Amino acid sequence: MTEPSVIQIGNVLVSSAIITGHFACDYPKCHGVCCVLGESGAPLLEEECNILKNEFSRYSKFLTIKGIHSVSEQGAFVIDIDGDKVTPLVNGEECAYAVFDKNNNAFCALEIAHRAGDCSLRKPVSCWLYPIRETTLSSGLTALNLHQWHICLDAFVKGKSEGIPLLSFVKDALIFRFGEDFFGQLEIARDELFK
Repeated sequence: MTEPSVIQIGNVLVSSAIITGHFACDYPKCHGVCCVLGESGAPLLEEECNILKNEFSRYSKFLTIKGIHSVSEQGAFVIDIDGDKVTPLVNGEECAYAVFDKNNNAFCALEIAHRAGDCSLRKPVSCWLYPIRETTLSSGLTALNLHQWHICLDAFVKGKSEGIPLLSFVKDALIFRFGEDFFGQLEIARDELFK
């Protein structure tokens, strides 16, 4: 039997590559460069935009001076060339919410602020779900696809060599975004595919 390329769970279409793939961030190799590279900022949900706007005074102390300046100038979120709401960038480069250690490793200031109790947003769910990319289709359905960015190739290798299923890596994010029942259905689909 041929493996289906897409599985539908409710109103969500899931690429089978998400169910069968392996992934684990290899931070010592990438140094968080996903917070720096890219054509635009991280995609944001409407509720995330509201949190970023309303809680700026609480989490801003965790940002860099350049990050604060970018948010003050551009706003807590911007609309990119595709019409999507995304995080603002610093001079068209790193995310305004990125911070760096002395070795220039990038981290999410929002996640640091969240751990300190100063931001109700853990981090943009699009970052938390990565390498899964969420898209809303014209039909109203949601599509979840595997994104294979060249800077994350080591993460695919690490996930495979250490036997870390992509579903395990993004479990908390998937449950946060789509719920326990949805994740349970994904596990059933995985078990069916690996019979």
